[in-house]
Amino acid sequence: MEIRRVQMTGGSSYIVTLPKEWIKTLNIHKNDPIGLFQQSDGTLLISSKMDREQTQRIKEFKVNDEIDNQLLLRKLIGAYIAGYNSIKIQSRGRMPSGVRLTVRNFTQTTIGQEVVEETDNSIVLKDLLNPAEMPFHRTIKRMHIMAKGMYEDTIHGLIKNDKELTEDVLTRDNEIDRLHWLVARQHNIILRNINFAEKMGITTGVATTSFLISRIVERIGDHIIRIAENVIKIIESKIDKDLIEKINEASQLSLNIFNKSIGSFSKRDILDANKNFDMVKKLEKKCEEINTLALKQDPKDSIPIGYIVESIRRIGEYAEDISENVINYLIGEEKS
Repeated sequence: MEIRRVQMTGGSSYIVTLPKEWIKTLNIHKNDPIGLFQQSDGTLLISSKMDREQTQRIKEFKVNDEIDNQLLLRKLIGAYIAGYNSIKIQSRGRMPSGVRLTVRNFTQTTIGQEVVEETDNSIVLKDLLNPAEMPFHRTIKRMHIMAKGMYEDTIHGLIKNDKELTEDVLTRDNEIDRLHWLVARQHNIILRNINFAEKMGITTGVATTSFLISRIVERIGDHIIRIAENVIKIIESKIDKDLIEKINEASQLSLNIFNKSIGSFSKRDILDANKNFDMVKKLEKKCEEINTLALKQDPKDSIPIGYIVESIRRIGEYAEDISENVINYLIGEEKS
């Protein structure tokens, strides 16, 4: 770190000289404009980029007839999350049909990615969505509503022996995944381009906390799917009604913890977030009681019930992690 002293010129203006090497590296000349961005912690960021637009980044992939299409899909998702604006897929010969199918699958499972150019041996994808138009809080709220609906439908399917409703839940997990990928993408763009954070009207702290919460909600979605898969296994079995009711009570408690954790983030309420820690202890006791009762069931049913209860408990614990992140973030944002 270089130390430079503040000087005064003209009796009213304060000036600080800039490092010569920095000026040369960025090819800055006399009278060129320089952007100054004041952060919430008092830090002043200096940038030579004045267009305030996201830096154009292009990622290229070379493919052939022996390409692993699952690996290609993972690479495309990785490039999307990394924040690339344009992705080009190039083949020496005619583009393999499996690659075109993979690209179509990719565009259907991500937000804003579209094929803008296509030839016999190349495909160009571009991001047509302005990420600044999708605020973090709105995306997380949407993820929460989707996960909440999936959870409620799964438990309703268990209580009412509704296999069709429970199977429908299994088709909805991709929606949560694609929203989480969007949040991860925005977070990475902000880390590379501070102008983008200003454009969204947020700090890097908000972006990081939003990303952490989004990732936890995505994991909660995975556990809801796990519950649904195991509900389907026992939905036609004769499970004791008292046991079903206790599972319902535990699920309602874990859902309540989840709702409160997201609510505390939206309302910036530390006290509300703190209440979840005691609620998780109650949930863990309920889950232990259910596991004891499940042992009295037929072995082919007790195992799926054990998985259901374990995921109910994990959902509550993940929601507790959200509350912990909210408290850490809000304390960090408080002025000394």
